[in-house]
Amino acid sequence: MPTRLSASKPPRRKKLKRDRVTANTPAAFEAVRRFALSLDNVEEGTSYGTPAFKVGGALFVRMHHDGESLVVRTDFEQREELMASDPKTYYITDHYLNYEWVLVSLSRVHPDALPDLMGMAWKLAAASKRRSSRT
Repeated sequence: MPTRLSASKPPRRKKLKRDRVTANTPAAFEAVRRFALSLDNVEEGTSYGTPAFKVGGALFVRMHHDGESLVVRTDFEQREELMASDPKTYYITDHYLNYEWVLVSLSRVHPDALPDLMGMAWKLAAASKRRSSRT
């Protein structure tokens, strides 16, 4: 598993899973799916072989290949704030360092946070699609 990066802390060694909050990840992803499909113009598909949701063809959320996290569109400022507030829930790997995406642990994220995260991601994706269609 890739090393997680937090906002201002060096990468940590992998911890044993016993300190994790356990959740039913398929049930949590089903809640993500229901909410995503309730948003305007959302298409369900795949991205990198995982379930994904797009607005106007622009990806805004998908399941990470680890099967335990979401990949959520964000901006760098919001990502830093999320990671600083709860680095066990919101994190990145080296791959996402230069991209405006954050990984969200489904077993740790509060269910009430998901609609806000996904709504923000949807708005960013929809806005990026509108900007690219004007050029």
